[in-house]
Amino acid sequence: MEIDSENVAQPVKAPKAKAKAAKPAAGGGGKTIEETYQKLSQLEHILLRPDTYIGSTEAQEQQLWVHDGDRMVFKNIRFVPGLYKIFDEILVNAADNKVRDPTMDTLRVDVDAAKGCIKVLNSGAGIPVEIHQKEGIYVPELIFGNLLTSSNYNDNEKKVTGGRNGYGAKLANIFSTKFVVETCDGKRGRRYKQTFSKNMSKKGEPVITDCGKDENWTCITFYPDLERFGMTELEEETVQLMRKRVYDMAGILGKTVKVYLNGTRLKVKTFQEYVEMYLGPKESGVPRVYERFSDRWEVCVATTEGQFNQVSFVNAICTSKGGTHVNYIADQVVKNLCEMINKKDKKANVKPFMAKNYLWVFVNCLIENPAFDSQTKDTLTLRASSFGSKCELPDPFLKKVANCGVVDLILSFASFKADKELKKGDGAKRQRLTGIPKLEDANDAGGRSSEHCTLILTEGDSAKSLAVAGLSVVGRDRFGVFPLRGKLLNVRDASAAQITGNAEIQNIKQILGLQHGKVYSDVKSLRYGHLMIMTDQDHDGSHIKGLLMNYFHHFYPSLLKLPGFLVEFITPIIKVTKGKESIAFYTLPEYEEWKEHTNLRGWSIKYYKGLGTSTAAEAKHYFANIQSHRKEFTWDGEDDGKALEMAFSKKKVEERKQWLQSFVPGTFLDQSVDTISYSDFVHKELILFSRADLERSIPCMVDGLKPGQRKIMFACFKRNLKSDIKVAQLSGYVAEHSAYHHGEASLSGTIVGLAQDFVGSNNINYLVPQGQFGTRLQGGKDAASARYIFTRLAPMTRHLYNEHDDRLLAYLTEEGQSIEPEWYMPIVPTVLVNGAEGIGTGWSTSIPNYNPRDLVANLRRMLDGEQPEPMKPWYRGFKGTIEEVPTKTSGKSYQICGVINQVDDTTLEITELPIRKWTQDYKEFLEDMVKPEDKNATPFIQDYKEYHTDVSVKFRITLSEAKMREALAAGLLDKFKLKSKISTGNMMLFNSDGVIQKYATPEDILRDFYDLRLQFYAKRRAALLRAAEADLCRISNKVRFILAVVSGELKLSNRRKADIEAELEDEGYDKLPSQKKAKAQAAADPEEEGEEGAEVAGASYDYLLSMPLSSLTLEKVEALKKEADDWKETVERLRGTTEKDMWRTDLEAFEIALDEYEEEQERSQAQLARQQAKAAKHQAALQKKATTKGKKKKGHEWSDDEDELSDSENDFEDDDFEDFRKPKAAAKPRQRAAPAPRAVPAASGATSMQTSQQTGTTVGTKRSAGGAAAKKPAAAKPAAALPPKAPAAPPPPPPAEEEMSLMARLAGRMGALGLSPKSAAAAPAAPAAAAAAPAASGRTTSAGGRPGRAAAAAAAKKTSKIVVISEEEDESEPSSASEEESDDEVNSPAVKPEPKKRGRGGAAAAKNTLAAKAMANAGKQQAAAPAQAAYDFALVDDDEVAASPLPAPKPKVQRMRPSPFNKQSGVAKGAKAAAGPSKLGGGAKAAAAAPAGKGKAKKVVDDSEDEDEEDVIDMSVSPAPARVAVPRRGAAAKKPVSYREASDSEGEEDASSSEEEGSDYAPSD
Repeated sequence: MEIDSENVAQPVKAPKAKAKAAKPAAGGGGKTIEETYQKLSQLEHILLRPDTYIGSTEAQEQQLWVHDGDRMVFKNIRFVPGLYKIFDEILVNAADNKVRDPTMDTLRVDVDAAKGCIKVLNSGAGIPVEIHQKEGIYVPELIFGNLLTSSNYNDNEKKVTGGRNGYGAKLANIFSTKFVVETCDGKRGRRYKQTFSKNMSKKGEPVITDCGKDENWTCITFYPDLERFGMTELEEETVQLMRKRVYDMAGILGKTVKVYLNGTRLKVKTFQEYVEMYLGPKESGVPRVYERFSDRWEVCVATTEGQFNQVSFVNAICTSKGGTHVNYIADQVVKNLCEMINKKDKKANVKPFMAKNYLWVFVNCLIENPAFDSQTKDTLTLRASSFGSKCELPDPFLKKVANCGVVDLILSFASFKADKELKKGDGAKRQRLTGIPKLEDANDAGGRSSEHCTLILTEGDSAKSLAVAGLSVVGRDRFGVFPLRGKLLNVRDASAAQITGNAEIQNIKQILGLQHGKVYSDVKSLRYGHLMIMTDQDHDGSHIKGLLMNYFHHFYPSLLKLPGFLVEFITPIIKVTKGKESIAFYTLPEYEEWKEHTNLRGWSIKYYKGLGTSTAAEAKHYFANIQSHRKEFTWDGEDDGKALEMAFSKKKVEERKQWLQSFVPGTFLDQSVDTISYSDFVHKELILFSRADLERSIPCMVDGLKPGQRKIMFACFKRNLKSDIKVAQLSGYVAEHSAYHHGEASLSGTIVGLAQDFVGSNNINYLVPQGQFGTRLQGGKDAASARYIFTRLAPMTRHLYNEHDDRLLAYLTEEGQSIEPEWYMPIVPTVLVNGAEGIGTGWSTSIPNYNPRDLVANLRRMLDGEQPEPMKPWYRGFKGTIEEVPTKTSGKSYQICGVINQVDDTTLEITELPIRKWTQDYKEFLEDMVKPEDKNATPFIQDYKEYHTDVSVKFRITLSEAKMREALAAGLLDKFKLKSKISTGNMMLFNSDGVIQKYATPEDILRDFYDLRLQFYAKRRAALLRAAEADLCRISNKVRFILAVVSGELKLSNRRKADIEAELEDEGYDKLPSQKKAKAQAAADPEEEGEEGAEVAGASYDYLLSMPLSSLTLEKVEALKKEADDWKETVERLRGTTEKDMWRTDLEAFEIALDEYEEEQERSQAQLARQQAKAAKHQAALQKKATTKGKKKKGHEWSDDEDELSDSENDFEDDDFEDFRKPKAAAKPRQRAAPAPRAVPAASGATSMQTSQQTGTTVGTKRSAGGAAAKKPAAAKPAAALPPKAPAAPPPPPPAEEEMSLMARLAGRMGALGLSPKSAAAAPAAPAAAAAAPAASGRTTSAGGRPGRAAAAAAAKKTSKIVVISEEEDESEPSSASEEESDDEVNSPAVKPEPKKRGRGGAAAAKNTLAAKAMANAGKQQAAAPAQAAYDFALVDDDEVAASPLPAPKPKVQRMRPSPFNKQSGVAKGAKAAAGPSKLGGGAKAAAAAPAGKGKAKKVVDDSEDEDEEDVIDMSVSPAPARVAVPRRGAAAKKPVSYREASDSEGEEDASSSEEEGSDYAPSD
């Protein structure tokens, strides 16, 4: 019985009530609205638009893999995608049951093409035969007969099945004429069968019977609606495609499932066997690499012939177009191949698409909740991060892939692509060539006579000018000139992109008309028939020739075999001339050989450093004799090609090493022949460049220097460079005196490198960096230009390279001048002190830095006969760790770790980076962690802050707690890349014989150095002994000679010199050479040069006969005798000293110098710490001042309220004033009251002032009646702690004790300047108010109130000179933005100073200091005083006489520097006169001197010397002659007088220095 399905559309019935005929729609072509706009059921929509669900129902042609009955074939087939899809949906459903029920062991598929019937049966748990409580139908009917039903809708549940959208099997039902569902539910003991027909529009009643518990299976039988697919029967190609899918299942499901097709079990049981159906047997088929990585991933990678292939499955679904899962695997393989190939062969330049084209990837995977591009499920679109599992290919798997032949295929394709790119720049034979700058084209080039034309390639523009000058002789019809900008690219190992991007090579191809890949039998197709190379005759010129040969041999070897194609133009490197005779030498060895057999007297020698040295006239001479300068290169066989390949190919490293080791000094190419073979050029000329390049790159074991560095040290030693010199100037000096042939920019860089001292550079810098020589911020790249920075020899340098060894060295000679030695002889192996790195021809070297103290300790052990202890690398200033780690290579390997600490749960602090990982580079690394290049990636850190300096590192990093846990799990050092490695496995050095040698350990270097150094100590001792004996002999002969002349035994007057010399010889006097020659002979080894020759050469009696007459005096004779005794002692001491003793002495001196160097470093660090603390305090004060801005705080005017501190006052630290302790706790605030008249101090309370003889400072002590010193009162409490007071009350005067303490300090300052008061120790005290007189302006005080002035006056009386104190502090004390504090301001409670002014008519504002207030107060209490004339003192130089006192009225204003001790300093003279008598003179006698005017100077008498006035100190001033001294601007430019409080230990030094500098104090008013 059949019933209507709920999915079938019922006929539309017209409404019963008031139905009207529908009107045609407007523009509808007669159709009604109902006919135009329709609503379909879902079933109708699927049948009407099947391509949305199953793909096209039309037959298509496509290349696909099918099974033809024997194997898999890839062919073009005709099939209907929709039919294939409905079959695949049923098959995938059966495979999904394996996931649901792992006990599934059978899958049967029957395809009956004749009946058009397909049957799929799978074992395992059947579909539950149960009525769905919600839908009210059986579950099999629900899932096979109703759309949008599925068990895969819960996305929270991770499933690895193929079904997802709820269509699947229903689509097979819809596109079938008959669809039968059968299932056995053994759990419920029910068997279910139901038939659907007519495209699922009809469904029969389910038939349910009983079954056994062990029966569990599901079977789907369906008859596709072939008519809808345009078919009458199942076509053969469609059956082949279905057969292929059954085989897919056999390979995917594995050994646990038996797969049958049409009743026959398939032989394929694993995915690996399935792959063989494509690739053939493993032994004889395509190379492949298979691996099962997990239950979810199986991968096989094979090679293809240039087209990427993939066969992939996702949850048993065949993704014929691949997807993200295939890319996930393929990208890993491609990345590894590209990195490996490009690292091995840099010129390959393999791109990812190149590598991918040669891969065949097979993937079988299970993906959680997969997503596809459409219902056809051809392409997986799910992101790799959502796969639910990972498949990271291990290195062994990737290595197997690389070794399966894919690399060769990729390289072949890369070569093809390169050739294709290179052909784009091919030239052609044409007569007119444009667009190539600096080309001087031959007129016949590219024409009929092109094979006779010659292109001259020159080394630079200057050489081109030389060639053009020569063309005036030979003409320009057949000669062209093109300058090379430098050395040509080594094309043998260059990529196609490098070659095509090289302008030089592309220009040569265009000029010559070269075509890539062409084999030339003649030169008729070229624009030029000959190529002439014209370079300098030095090593670099030979290298350029070799590079050009290498280019043609690599790309156009046939041209090198053509006779006469490649030629060279040689020019002399040295020319010697004598009269009209001239000889040219083209090689240095040739010149050296000629020089050995020729007397050079009369010969003028000219060195030609380059082609630019030759003049235009010489160029014309060269071209006039062009045949003698033209040398032709010839091809003698395959040995020539092998020689060129050996010299330039990176694959021939070992052969090149053997080639260089076989080098024999003195080898040169004979330029007298007309033809030169390529192999001769390589082995006799090019080897000279390779050897020189190696020497420039690899240092010597003895001194650790490369030739450029050695030339710099030679120049510095020669100049005795102890004062600063610009690096640019030093570069010129080095080039001039050491025959340096390369650019001065390179030389400047080497000088900068020798002076660098940041972490990771030099452990001991040989030069002093005066300026910006680079920092660890950029690894020295941030150094200033050479014209801005200065340098000199560092003090440590001469301790390492003892000057006594200089004369023992073998100095080289070049261009007729003596230059640097072969190597210097340090006292420790400096190559281990500062390390070395370099890359030369055939070899490279890398030597870490070691601790010089470890080297000294090991040398001492070896001197004591012990073995050296192992050393590990050490870098000065490095705070990280250096630990040895295991290594598989030769030598030892060390791991260098920076320093990183966890501050809290989200903060890290990095305080050190690995060696040679620079701060700027690491900052860029952190920026990548903050903002990754991949926009989809999550930043690892949130932010970072920088607190480092030019010498230290400090990063503070902020990250989330989750990332912190991740970093801790991975290791902070690893995660933040704070590890690096160094090795001792490549320590290549030239030994003392000039042979390249590999050292396994630093101890081996130490042993070789020890033996050589000990020999040189023996040579040094012998040389010093010979020199001392020679000097002793010289002095002894002089003493004997003088005594003989004085005694009359030897007469010199009126005699022939020859007679005198004969008599001297008879008397046994020694003939000696000059002092300079004697030193040279003493340094020479007598065994090598012969003792007789050393004694006789240049010996004479001139050293006796040329003595001055003063030598005959008694004093001179006695001095010579003493000198002779000294030399005897020296000789005896040297004879009693061994070589090891001398070495120990040098090591001890070196260690002392090293201690001093390190102490200086520590002092610099301490000073930096003080500066940082000072800056921090200053910033805190500014911040506090900013926060309290606008608030008015009240207190005593003399209080030290912090808010009133100026910037300069905040800059003072306690360390700057060590003599004075910090104020103790202040007493309670004093009550404000009107100032009472000050009483005369009692005798018992008198204050005595005396000068300390140890420190030079004047100290004041309060003495009691018994004479015992009273305790100094405590300082006042800061006003900030006082309660606010009403402003009406005047401030109380400071206590007498405090004032006297201040005066004592002022006197102490004067003592420190060498201006102690006259008879200060015995000066009796006097009442403070004695001889006081009121002043009209209220500005006068007693002389006793300003003891500083008295001291100054006393000093001025003695010196008759007046010097004004500068306001500036000592240079070592940084000055602040505000004015500098005076001494009384520093030592008194802090006040806010008034700004300094230079008055022009009005009186300067009085300073609000404690001393000023005390003096003003004392002035008010004075009873009376006679009027005093105002004195005016002008600024004068130290060497001039001070101006005499001038009359008070003076219209002209004298500018003066304000004095911190004088409130009237800087006030105009007229204003001072109007203000009243000066405070300088203490009575009427001083006033009497004022009317003197311009008359004779009168002595100023100070009656304060009366014994009764014990408190007054003599400050008499002797006036200078009457004249006006105008202040000079030059005086202001002089070094300012420095004031600094001296400690007990440094007071004498300060006092003495003050006297030397003439920094006496005198009042300026």
